[in-house]
Amino acid sequence: MTDPNAIQPSELDQLPDRDPEETAEWQASLDAVAKAAGPHRAAYLMRRTLERAEGAGIALPKLLETDYVNTIPTAAEPSVPGDEEMEARITAWNRWNAAAMVTRGSKYGVGGHIATFASAAWLYETGFNHFFKGKEADGSGDQLYIQGHASPGIYARAFLDGRLSEHHLDNFRRESGGNGLPSYPHPRRLPWLWEFPTVSMGLGPLSAIYQARFNRYLTNRGIKDVSASHVWAFLGDGEMDEPESTAALALAAREELDNLTFVINCNLQRLDGPVRANFKIVQELEAQFRGAGWNVVKTLWGSAWDELFQLDTTGALVRRLRQVPDAQVQTYQTRDAAYIRQDFFGADPALAEMAKLIGDDKILDCFHFSRGGHEPRKVYAAYKAAVEHKGAPTVILAQTVKGHTLGTGFASKNANHQMKKLSVDEFKAMRDLLGLPIADSAFADGVVPYAHPGADSPEVRYLQERRAALGGPAPARRVHPVAPLPAPAEKAFASFDKGSGSQNLATTMAFVRLVKDLVRDKETGKRWVPIVPDEARTFGMESLFPSLGIYSPKGQTYEPVDRDQLMYYKEAKNGQILNEGITEAGSMADFIAASTSYATHGEAMIPFYIFYSMFGWQRTADQMWQLGDQLGRGFLVGATAGRTTLTGEGLQHADGHSPVIAATNPAALTYDPAFAYEIATIVKDGLRRMYGEAAPGEDPDVFYYLTVYNEPLPQPAKPSGLGIDEGIVKGLYRFNTAESAGLSPAANAPRIQLLGSGTAIHWALRAQQLLAEEWGVAADVWSATSWSELRRDALEADEALLRGEERVPYVRQALQGAEGPVLAVSDYMRQVPDQIAQWVEQDYSSLGADGFGLSDTREAARRHFGVDAESIVVASLAQLAKRGEVKATAVKEARERYGL
Repeated sequence: MTDPNAIQPSELDQLPDRDPEETAEWQASLDAVAKAAGPHRAAYLMRRTLERAEGAGIALPKLLETDYVNTIPTAAEPSVPGDEEMEARITAWNRWNAAAMVTRGSKYGVGGHIATFASAAWLYETGFNHFFKGKEADGSGDQLYIQGHASPGIYARAFLDGRLSEHHLDNFRRESGGNGLPSYPHPRRLPWLWEFPTVSMGLGPLSAIYQARFNRYLTNRGIKDVSASHVWAFLGDGEMDEPESTAALALAAREELDNLTFVINCNLQRLDGPVRANFKIVQELEAQFRGAGWNVVKTLWGSAWDELFQLDTTGALVRRLRQVPDAQVQTYQTRDAAYIRQDFFGADPALAEMAKLIGDDKILDCFHFSRGGHEPRKVYAAYKAAVEHKGAPTVILAQTVKGHTLGTGFASKNANHQMKKLSVDEFKAMRDLLGLPIADSAFADGVVPYAHPGADSPEVRYLQERRAALGGPAPARRVHPVAPLPAPAEKAFASFDKGSGSQNLATTMAFVRLVKDLVRDKETGKRWVPIVPDEARTFGMESLFPSLGIYSPKGQTYEPVDRDQLMYYKEAKNGQILNEGITEAGSMADFIAASTSYATHGEAMIPFYIFYSMFGWQRTADQMWQLGDQLGRGFLVGATAGRTTLTGEGLQHADGHSPVIAATNPAALTYDPAFAYEIATIVKDGLRRMYGEAAPGEDPDVFYYLTVYNEPLPQPAKPSGLGIDEGIVKGLYRFNTAESAGLSPAANAPRIQLLGSGTAIHWALRAQQLLAEEWGVAADVWSATSWSELRRDALEADEALLRGEERVPYVRQALQGAEGPVLAVSDYMRQVPDQIAQWVEQDYSSLGADGFGLSDTREAARRHFGVDAESIVVASLAQLAKRGEVKATAVKEARERYGL
């Protein structure tokens, strides 16, 4: 009879066995242990054997889960340097002031979170005292991604350190009056403290990975040695459900980013309840990270559990801890010893016997308070193991209690994320628990006092000495005084002024040609960071591969299949291009790291990220907002732009709305250039503003979004005359008139102003010709390089008017005196050109590509949306007919003639 548990021959086809007899002996031994000592003992031996093999470097698949115990046993924990009692007092002050700040602010209804920092206090304090390097340390110091909901605790520590005052704390979440504190880490709102915005959950972990990767990029390219910098990302276990949180785990392991540590605060709760009510989030995360190739350190149980583990001679305790779902662990936190004896220990006879040896106080200590994340010795051991581990990033899974030390009304309660205050009695109980010297009389009129031991107290001196030893305050954001980057040679920009002659050139290719010239610049060329999500060939960038190289920390360990070709695929350790694969989110994270290098590392880098425009703002607009919040600088380039320009791809690729989304971002300067010389002018001015000498009143902390097209068209020469460059940058200039176009209109011909952006200007130019030749109408054509910049300027003029200042919007100035109505057209939905409608004095109308895209030729798509030249002619005649300047019958005649 065949043994059903035996390995079947089919399973051995690819596994040759040179000694089947020895193999059979091992299998028999395992069977014997299982039979004599039970399956648990067999599993234990197998696990220990696999761990031994892994430690010896024997090539075996890794265990994805370990037992629900601490990775570092108590006996192996290093001693904590410094004064643990002093650090406990500092942590107590921070806990108090964090809770007081949110409670005092609750009377204004501004909200705040208390429970998150209460659970994570020691995770931060241990790092601040022993690990987190400040900006004056080697390299650029460490980069800290602080969990957003823990911000009150970080403010409380800055208050203790003297970096914030009581006035600041009293203005938590009330910024409009000045000296307020933003709700979460917001560099734009508090730029001297916060480096990284993190509260759009999921973006913190993703950005941290790419920041660690960018640090390696800077070092490998010889820009700056930041090998001593370490990236720390503090995350919530519930946050790990966001797809972005784990999207780049494999990248971090593949590139061996041992300069990166995730600290996941596993308090088992998310905003509404348990993270994994019926399961175990720690075990799930361990398997996920181990499977991706990370080093995993679990810090679950505090020292009170040591006695219980010593009594566990059968493994029953470890088995039971692995069985109990997280929601039940949360329940134990709120129940008495009798309940825990019955429900936890009573589930196994061996545990029931063990429980007889343990007093109620011990049980409550273990199940109510003692977690690894609440003990500095255990946190220190985990952090030390993380920074000493080489060859892979580390994740620390630290178990805590949400609402720890806030009292029974908070700890582990499902609603504690929404609980914004403690009562006076609860504060007094907290004071007694923490041992703080705060008198009852300090609670004047029921107001909770802030507490501070004094600027010259032992606690403050200790805190400041520890930070000085580690390189200065943290967190902190520094913009190092660096000289503006020299402007690239004018030749690169001027090469487009003459146009393309008889050659057709898409604006996508024009931008790539410009970048090719700019990266050759001796002064600034090395600072360009080209970023592309696996579409370089689509955008004509393959010629950059051999000259710049594609960044890879391992270089090129193979011979590329196209090595004998001129534009072969070249990877290099010092490669300049970041070719990310199919990940717009990863590419944006690259861009954010590079765009803020001027502050993070004191090295200005010039990133440009080129992508299918449809898959930019629509897919990663949250990261674009993060980019603005982090004060990033650089060029985003939406290629293959427009709803009708990318033939055949259909609605999923047909972008008719990215400028609308971009217009919602205050930091984005959005341009839709029509011609190559416009692109050159915009990029030149962007380099001046962001990296050179910004004009008075100009904010350099902006980024540019340029839409470029894949339709090869003639590129005209740059018009001569004053104000062309100014008009390109501000958003509007007159490209030609009917007369300058050689159309010779009659002296009394009706006239219309056609405003076009991007590829639409070519339809407007064709319409200009048809209007003159077939309808006797004179049309002037304007290039609207930026509808949103025109709107931004007009809004600023409106605000000035409210202050009593007279200021005319630029769009009104530019169109002043222009005869006839205005018709605006773009390859986007009408909402894009309609941004300026209210500031145009002339009669205004617009055409656009509203609705879903479709697969067809460009001509058919434009006719479908009513934006082609003939449609522009009909719309122009309709506007003029309303004014009585052409006959109404002309509109009907035109429709019939053009088949509309």
